Amino acid sequence: MKAAAPGVALRVAAAQTLDAVLQRGRSLKAELAQRLPTLPDVRDRALLEAIAFTAVRSQPRYDAALKAWIPKPLGRRDDDLRALLQVGFAQLELGLPAHAAVDATVEAARNMGRTHQAGMVNALLRRALREGLPQVAADAAWPEWLRKRIRRDWQNDADAVFAASATPAPMWLRVNRTRIDRDAYRARLGEAGIEATTPEFPSDALVLAVPVAVHDLPGFEDGLVSVQDGSAQCVADALAPPQGARVLDACAAPGGKSAHLLERDPTLQLVALDIDPHRLKRVRETHARVGVGAQAQLRAADATEPTSWWDGAPFDAILVDAPCSATGIVRRQPDVLRHRRETDLDALRDVQARLLDAGWSMLAPEGVLLYATCSILAEENEQQVDAFLQRTPGATVEALDARYGRVSGAGRQRLPGEGGMDGFFYARLRK
Repeated sequence: MKAAAPGVALRVAAAQTLDAVLQRGRSLKAELAQRLPTLPDVRDRALLEAIAFTAVRSQPRYDAALKAWIPKPLGRRDDDLRALLQVGFAQLELGLPAHAAVDATVEAARNMGRTHQAGMVNALLRRALREGLPQVAADAAWPEWLRKRIRRDWQNDADAVFAASATPAPMWLRVNRTRIDRDAYRARLGEAGIEATTPEFPSDALVLAVPVAVHDLPGFEDGLVSVQDGSAQCVADALAPPQGARVLDACAAPGGKSAHLLERDPTLQLVALDIDPHRLKRVRETHARVGVGAQAQLRAADATEPTSWWDGAPFDAILVDAPCSATGIVRRQPDVLRHRRETDLDALRDVQARLLDAGWSMLAPEGVLLYATCSILAEENEQQVDAFLQRTPGATVEALDARYGRVSGAGRQRLPGEGGMDGFFYARLRK
């Protein structure tokens, strides 16, 4: 492979990213974390990210185009070429100047050793310009087993779930109230030419009219603001620990929710726990950036096994933001649909149940446990909580209001796109 011009290098990097994610089962976040630093220009990094997310989200349409337009299907040896064509289609969907997008993608084919197929790349991209890409059903990206579950759980809302999950999510910000109030930060955004709206709830949130790179946000490095969806911000209100309370965040990485709790009340005695020491490093970095690092105790430990780390002092409030299918955040993590397997659900439900039971054993009398997931599957949410209530004497439900979504068993469920937020489940339990 010869050295590539900057625009060509970007297309090659995008093709390598898509090949790894769509053909080799890699995480989109992990691939981008590896490849973005190789591009020195921040604008190129933003474009690579936009191309990758658009292509993963729109893969069924691109596959339909290739199937219809190529007489002989591409084989496994052509995975990198297929990925490059998807990069080309994504650029056209993003509205990049057609001439530049096509020429750079054709040159990328040559750079990747596909000189003999550069003409085909040119012809297919120009056909997409003339005819447009095929339309497919909104649920086409969902595996059949998961599609059936969504339709079973949300008979009247499934089509809306699939449609919302296929569209890019808005950019939500969480203003750090220990450093600046929301109106003042919105004014700072306006001075920087960034338009934002102020939702009624959650109270620390702003929503950008057009997403921007995080480092273009005024004061981001100084911890004035964080990027966090509104549904995740609602967790702090749903838990609502008393001032100065002893609090456990049982699955803390990447640290946004515990940081938010400490921004709300720096007097909390908060323990941030995560089973993965590498992920706990991210929590430490998040806390340090927003200025709450000194208030939190970070522990690398398994929350389902309290005897291995817990000192026996009960917690007044516990957040169990449980690992789950992530079906509520597909619009933010479209590769979830590529990687999730039906057999994963049994293991996830088991971990969720053990987290609930272990958390309950560490909760003080009259304490509150908030069970939350970014799933929209009943078996991980209302059914999981119902089973917990049946086996746990003394556990009572404290109802949350309509700001947290629709009633779903003992909790509240927000579906993707409702209120402009991600899909999320909340259940508040009192001991």
